[in-house]
Amino acid sequence: MTTLFSTRVFLASFGSLALVVAIFLQSGCNGGSDADRITTAVASPGSAALVGDRISPLAFSNPYAHIPAQCHIETSAGTQNACQYCHNNGLYLEGMGNNPQAGLAGNIGNLQTDYSFAPYDATAPLATVNRWENTLFPEKLLSRVKALGHDPATWNIQALIREDNWTPAYAQRGGKPTDWNTGVPNPWQIFPGLDPADLPAHSDGFVRSTKAANGYFKDGDTAWITGWRAINFMPYGIFTPMTGSVSGIYVRLPKAFMQGDDGSYDLAIYRANLDLLEKLAQDRLSPADGQYFVGAAKAVTLEKGVYPVGTEFAHPLHYVDVATDGTDAAISPFPGTRARRVKEIRYMYKWQDFRHTQFRPGDKEEGKSIYGNDQQGWIDNGAGWYLAGWIEDAAGKLRPQKREEMMQCLGCHSAVRRTENPSFTSGTGNTVDSTWALPRKLAGNAGWQEMNYLGYRADRTATPESTPGHATLGDPFNRRMAKGEFRHFLETVVGASLFGDMPAAMDRHFATAITRFRGYSADWPGLNTTNATAFQASQKSRQKLMREFTARRAHLRADGSIEAALVFPPANDAQAGARRYRQVVVSQSYHQGKDVFPETPVTVRYFRRTTDKPFGKLDGSAYALGEVITERPVHTDSPASIDYRLGSALTLIDPDVPVLDGATYNPDYSPLLDSTRFE
Repeated sequence: MTTLFSTRVFLASFGSLALVVAIFLQSGCNGGSDADRITTAVASPGSAALVGDRISPLAFSNPYAHIPAQCHIETSAGTQNACQYCHNNGLYLEGMGNNPQAGLAGNIGNLQTDYSFAPYDATAPLATVNRWENTLFPEKLLSRVKALGHDPATWNIQALIREDNWTPAYAQRGGKPTDWNTGVPNPWQIFPGLDPADLPAHSDGFVRSTKAANGYFKDGDTAWITGWRAINFMPYGIFTPMTGSVSGIYVRLPKAFMQGDDGSYDLAIYRANLDLLEKLAQDRLSPADGQYFVGAAKAVTLEKGVYPVGTEFAHPLHYVDVATDGTDAAISPFPGTRARRVKEIRYMYKWQDFRHTQFRPGDKEEGKSIYGNDQQGWIDNGAGWYLAGWIEDAAGKLRPQKREEMMQCLGCHSAVRRTENPSFTSGTGNTVDSTWALPRKLAGNAGWQEMNYLGYRADRTATPESTPGHATLGDPFNRRMAKGEFRHFLETVVGASLFGDMPAAMDRHFATAITRFRGYSADWPGLNTTNATAFQASQKSRQKLMREFTARRAHLRADGSIEAALVFPPANDAQAGARRYRQVVVSQSYHQGKDVFPETPVTVRYFRRTTDKPFGKLDGSAYALGEVITERPVHTDSPASIDYRLGSALTLIDPDVPVLDGATYNPDYSPLLDSTRFE
């Protein structure tokens, strides 16, 4: 055991934060420069302060909702390492702020090797209990849904996902779309001012409007620049078509970044400032870029990994509709399998000048209250950002999320700041200033456009059981590893998502593509769950064959584009996934998990051998073969020990196993891409 405190736990704890924007503007808190305080004042002139209150996470049914369900998975004796994509040292080593989570800090430990979930204090509920019921027991969710009088088999999912639930929500916003804060204290006070009627963005990524009220300045005879610009990026194994949710991402800077020195609006100035924003998020600033933004924002310092105050991100999270690629507005105006219906509207606003490099990692105040407003759907993340979210009610209309539901967002987009003894701890090691889309933006104009999932094009002749279309882009290089990002994911996760799951459609593709007849060392095996040894052997064989597969570049088509069968699900599978998610919606059980599988994933079942550092339940009883892992043991040797009630189980990802022997350990993973190069 190397971990004294779990970084995954800090997310619910917040130091004393001055959350009222008006107070912040007066105080210039956090020791920022005069230029930064000027930017802050420009960012939100006259905005009505957000008013919230504090609540302890111990009041929630899942007080550790910031530890996502993915963190509870087994690693198949170390052959599947999804942990590296969040818990790593890469960005920290590159001087991008953030937090080393793979062994560089002794009081944090190594979150690739340990299930070191820590309770808030000596009397709080244990963090090692997996409370994501909907993921663990999908059959129980279905039973609850049927008890409510619903029969999911009768739902017309295709019709449902092609309905528009974003526009009715936006209509309730009020205020000026150009203001981040309407100033009206209601459930829509900081609903993002991105009018869905103005979408999709134009080919340069800028969202233009024919409505004067929606824009800052006119571009040409009829179009108004809204300030929003679309980002097209390389996703992780989360929010992809194969996982059942797809994103749109839009960024907006304060109006000073759109203006020249004389205060006049200038699209070229705004374009230049957005390009500088991209560079600072991707650690690509050079001496030629100077030290400051340009135009009216010329007093604002350029600093890698630090967004200026007033930066906004809007994130509509859509259902998957594989029939849509943006060419048929009757289906959906959005590309990349993005259905018209949204699951959520997410929003981030940087309200405070917060620099991660000013804080040292590690010190945490565990279990402190969460500041926010349940009626308005926002929380403060402890690192200078407001996070807000609106999610479907039981009827499918968007409503504000409660803090118990938003606590899940803290798992990736958060930090803790202690004002008594300044320190910083990030929720994950892979975020840049609490975000991860812009850092993975594709290069140049290809990245300034609507999120299209590697240039997806639908195949109108595809059957409901077949691959529904194809990608037109390849596999972007990971900068640190100098190989394709998707290739590395396949080699180290051997699955479709951070759950390490293998959807049936992918499994069928591998079974056809990986055979002795085609020159592989073995046929693609099914998972053998008859005993732990057989299970691990079959999974290790899969890992070996997957690496043979990627070494042949078989994850790419002949034209260099990503193999579509590994990214885009057949229409029947996509609709089945939406049907399962709708069970969460009608039962309003988001706090029990949003990820629902056809059956309990094998990666949350017990398949350890007696030689694999086995563990039992908290009461000391043993797990049966294949039993769902609902809890892991903790240290109980001494109440006076610093690791008392801390998780004691190991992941079995071994840092000492050589790569040639199947190692997956990767402490220095970095999410930054060399996006001008493709595998």
